[in-house]
Amino acid sequence: MEAKEHGYLIKKENGDVWQWDLWQPGMGIVDFTNPDACQWYADKLSRLVDMGVDSFKTDFGERIPTDVVYHDGSDPMKMHNYYTFLFNKVVFELLEEKLGKGEAALFARSATAGGQQFPVHWGGDCTATYASMAESLRGGLSLGMSGFGYWSHDIGGFESTATADVYKRWAAFGLLSSHSRLHGSRSYRVPWLYDEEAVDVVRHFTKLKCQLMPYLFSEANVASQKGIPMMRPMVLEFTEDPNCDQLDLQYMLGESLLVAPIFNEKGMAKYYLPEGTWTDFVTGRSVEGGAWVKEHHDYLSVPLFVRPNSVIAVGHNNTKPDYDFADHVDFQLFNLDAGRSAETIVYSEQGEAEVSFTATREGEMITISVTGASKPYTVTLRGVSNVSNVTGATAEDGELGVSLTPAEGEQTIVVTL
Repeated sequence: MEAKEHGYLIKKENGDVWQWDLWQPGMGIVDFTNPDACQWYADKLSRLVDMGVDSFKTDFGERIPTDVVYHDGSDPMKMHNYYTFLFNKVVFELLEEKLGKGEAALFARSATAGGQQFPVHWGGDCTATYASMAESLRGGLSLGMSGFGYWSHDIGGFESTATADVYKRWAAFGLLSSHSRLHGSRSYRVPWLYDEEAVDVVRHFTKLKCQLMPYLFSEANVASQKGIPMMRPMVLEFTEDPNCDQLDLQYMLGESLLVAPIFNEKGMAKYYLPEGTWTDFVTGRSVEGGAWVKEHHDYLSVPLFVRPNSVIAVGHNNTKPDYDFADHVDFQLFNLDAGRSAETIVYSEQGEAEVSFTATREGEMITISVTGASKPYTVTLRGVSNVSNVTGATAEDGELGVSLTPAEGEQTIVVTL
């Protein structure tokens, strides 16, 4: 009644408030072309932020009528798409005002051109099937190519209830997305309602994602600064490889990690690796690219490969996503070819560059430079079983490869293979 009395709702041509009874009886729609309505709506949310709320899910925004009149006279046909931009803008700017620049985040469902300014987004009400899981990935990769940096989906599907099989496979996919949420319509998506193995799967991939947070947060900063999406179609990273042009069931998670979710009850993965020597991040096995791979995976496994000539910053904490990423970070270097270099930046939780890492190889010599490191760190030469000489650090053979611990205050490490 308050919004109606002040004229804050979209109206019909005869001046009545436009309303319908779907979802809520007598529901009206806020007219975000009215500055007073925007302020009124923001004030309502402001009270919730004062109570401790730090984000909002801006659900819907897409079912906007066209037989209406807007406060500022906007064309209702054009507003059918543009409405969601104004909706998310009001909420995002309120969060920025209350929480500070860099602290605002929505969980937005609808978007249009320019909506990437108000992250993050998810794919809406998918169905709990493998077909819908694949459709969700295709839609997300398309959104990324449209300029949206962060995208995810309802793990397990929203409509209906997934089988335990679909749920476990979707959990691996969902926890290797830019952000992750368990959500559904007719049942809770908590793993213990499926079976004990589902608990193991969600725990396993949650811990993996927490360990990958220094890398993922670095890629999130790239998305924010340059507009390159975190979940990238293969063609975006490998534009010269025609085999990547049509690939839509695998993706690059950031610049260096390839993910190929499994979309069938037989556990068979089929994916393509571009040229070069790729490394399974978990097992350490090497696979030569320029070819298709078909193989079986159990529920605790998914194709997760590291691009050659890459460095992945791996965190020390697998129990939560927000921690001091620079403290005891392990820079894992993969298949650095002669004449090539690899670099990365570890950011603080406030999004400030904290530690810079660069590795360059000339012949059999790798020179590693680390700047800004005020906390302990290590370097792991993945897949390297031994080295002939090291300066600036002590070397120790490890399960994943040679581990280098720098001398105190040392910023340069030189390794001879």
